[in-house]
Formats: sequence, C-alpha cells, structure tokens
Amino acid sequence: MRGPAPKDGIYDISPYVPGKAAAEGIENPIKMSANENALGCSPAATAAFLEAAPRLHLYPDSQAKALRAAVAKKYGLEPERLIFGCGSDEIFAMLADTYLSPGDNAIQGEYGYAAFPIVTRKEGAEVRRAKEPNLALDVDEILKLVDERTKIVWVANPGNPTGAWLPGREVRRLHEALPGNVILVLDGAYREFVDEPDFEDGVELARSSGNVVMTRTFSKLHGLPGLRIGWGYGSRSIIEALERARPPFNVSLPALAAAEAALGDDDFQARSLALVEQWRPWLIQQLGGLGLEVTPSRANFVLAHFPKGRASEAEAFLAARGYLVRSTAMYGLPNALRITIGLEAHNRAVIEGLAEFFGK
Repeated sequence: MRGPAPKDGIYDISPYVPGKAAAEGIENPIKMSANENALGCSPAATAAFLEAAPRLHLYPDSQAKALRAAVAKKYGLEPERLIFGCGSDEIFAMLADTYLSPGDNAIQGEYGYAAFPIVTRKEGAEVRRAKEPNLALDVDEILKLVDERTKIVWVANPGNPTGAWLPGREVRRLHEALPGNVILVLDGAYREFVDEPDFEDGVELARSSGNVVMTRTFSKLHGLPGLRIGWGYGSRSIIEALERARPPFNVSLPALAAAEAALGDDDFQARSLALVEQWRPWLIQQLGGLGLEVTPSRANFVLAHFPKGRASEAEAFLAARGYLVRSTAMYGLPNALRITIGLEAHNRAVIEGLAEFFGK
C-alpha cells in the first residue's frame, strides 16, 4: 500500500552517497574516502565530550553562547552575526528553506558539492550548474546563468571534490556583479588548508555586505564529523531570518562542548595542517609519476584522473588491499578518484598499490 505522496520534486533529488566505509572481506580498512582528519580529533575535544556525559539528560544551550563567544573571539567576529548548525550542511538547508521558493533558481559549479542541489531541489527551485573550465569555478560562467529568479549562488572555496580554489579578487568580482537580492554563500569547509597569499576567506565581504554568508565546519581540520557541527557568519538581517527557521536545540550538548575545546587546541590544529602541507605535494608528485593528472588542490585531499574506465578498477583494487578512496562518478567525474591525505604509511601504501595496479 502506497503512503502519501511527497511534494513535487522530492523524487527528482539524487540522494547523497557518502564515501565508502567498508570493504568486503577486509576488517578495519583504512578510510581515505571522506576527507576526515587522519590524526583523529583534539584530545581536549575528546575530554570535553566525555565530561558532557553526565549532562545528557539536559537540553543543549539553544543559543550556543559559550561556543559563540569562542568563535567570535578567535576570528574577530560579531557574536550576534553567527549561527550554528548540525554541520554546515544544516546551514545550507536553512538558507534554502528561508530564501528559495518554487520557480527560483540557485547556481553552483558544474562539479559543486553534492549537498547544494539537494537543499535547492527540496524547495522546488532549479539547480543551475556553471561550467568549470579546468575543474575550477569560473566567475563569468556563473554570471551567465544569473537572472531575475536567481536567489542563491553556492561557492565552495576550495571546492569539493576538486580542491580547486578562487582567489579573493575573483570572489569579490563575483559579488560585485551579483544583484543585491542574490545571496552569495561561501562554503569554507576546507579554508584552513589554503596557504595561498591571495586567498580570502570571505569574512570582510560578509561583514561589509548585506548578501554574503560564509560558513565553516568542525568536521575537517578539527576532526569532529561524528558530532555534526558548523557555523555561519553573515549580515544581521540574514542571520535573524535564519534564526527564525532554525530548529530548536539543533546542535547537541556534547557537540557544543567538544567544538569549543577543539577551537582552543592550537597544537592539534597545527599538527593537522602540517600533515597536509607535508603529504599533499608528495601525493601529487607521486601520482604524477604514475602518469596520472592531478587537479591542483588546496584542500586535505587530491583528485587524480585515470584513463577512461580505469578509475573504478583502481578503486576496487585498492579496496581489496584495505584502502578506501572516493569515486567521483556522482559528481560527473567518472574517471577520477578523490584521495584524502592520510598518515605517512597510508599515503605510501596507496601509491604502492596504484603502482602495482598499473604494473610499474
């Protein structure tokens, strides 16, 4: 017996497919498929999580006052212009829920983060994909798609799954060309891994503009994806509107405690960044030595391109040896694999496995 029908467009949504976490016949495979922190999480965050256990019978602070103050202090932000969510994904959903209606459209890159079309289509809005020459966002291609029904432009910077990034001048050029009623969303999930001098995180743009929201997550650098917590910063009018759409108690008590502790652990953050800074160029060089093209990345992963039809074979070959990497077929890149930066032994094992796969 069929139940009630969902609203129009729900069955047009392609469900999100996460990176693989298991391999047949392999116990405890090494997971390099989800851009998780290879060092785990801050010991301070673990301690704060455990210390929260006796308070699990209590509701969390719906205003996240302690974490709000900590984020505001660390990044020099106005606390009343912050919003917190169950991962930055929930903030994207709140933005779509608040600003998109049937018949509207939202623009993203051709290979943009898979959560963007989900939250867009859920509201009955059209997803428009701007071409990405060289697998990087192109401001002019985005602007070609803007019309009177455009309400949001989604920009992941650096991008996922490509790792490519836009310099600050291009982000500002995009914003200057957008109508004032279009919200520019700057997803900075991988921002901390960028070391380019002309990169801008969007703080000043969000501070000075009425139509910019920047988001960050505790899932990558801080190693807390299991607790699902992220934050956004934007104009008072946008944040006030989002607060009205935000579910009550949307971030759990242990997540708030662990995130605050993680934010203060500068040593863990430094070690996490150092790992990526050391092994990202090494992986790129080694993959190139195997004859693979690698998209320039400023994230904690690299995207390697394989001869036609070989990416899925290589993924299975590595999985059979206990190493999980990410197929990007769902992103429209069937001949590529995304590989998270891992510990030294893991990085070397993946290269050795691929060398064996190619018979080198």
